[in-house]
Amino acid sequence: MIAIIKYNAGNIRSVQNALNRLGYESIITDDIEEIKKADKVIFPGVGEASTAMNYLKDKGLDKIITSLTQPVLGICLGLQLMCTSSEENNTECLGIFDTKVKLFPPQDKVPHIGWNSFSEINSPLFKGVNNTDDVYYVHSFYADVCVNTIAKTDYITPFSAAIQKNNFYATQFHPEKSADVGEQILKNFLEL
Repeated sequence: MIAIIKYNAGNIRSVQNALNRLGYESIITDDIEEIKKADKVIFPGVGEASTAMNYLKDKGLDKIITSLTQPVLGICLGLQLMCTSSEENNTECLGIFDTKVKLFPPQDKVPHIGWNSFSEINSPLFKGVNNTDDVYYVHSFYADVCVNTIAKTDYITPFSAAIQKNNFYATQFHPEKSADVGEQILKNFLEL
């Protein structure tokens, strides 16, 4: 079973639709027991960091997410919340990845919306994917490049396009909106 974590952050249905297109069934849930027994967990999101973290804490999901041992995939806000902290409303996050989330400099075109390629891809998550392939982004905040970075994108500054530590994977881009390349990345995750 694939559990998609519900925490009042947008984009959950489009992730579920992408999984359906790949032939996988999933549930959308904030039930701790369902999340713990899932084979794979997806932690997507579009929204604001402090509101999302408050919901996770209120439901006890903050402690559960960090204790999961099965493969977990964070997407966009999910990636950001898996870092140590975010400049968005000075939010303390889950601390899975030892890097901070920062706001792109305001003098530049923010949010970063559109298609970009990535570089230095290095993970089974990217099997069958090339550095020249484009993926879709919508974000104003980014995670610094760190020891866990498995792909980088350069927009104003280099940032972590994807991060991995142990069973935790995360992408700043939206694989569910990234056409064939995104479907390949989701498929790779689901086959881990």
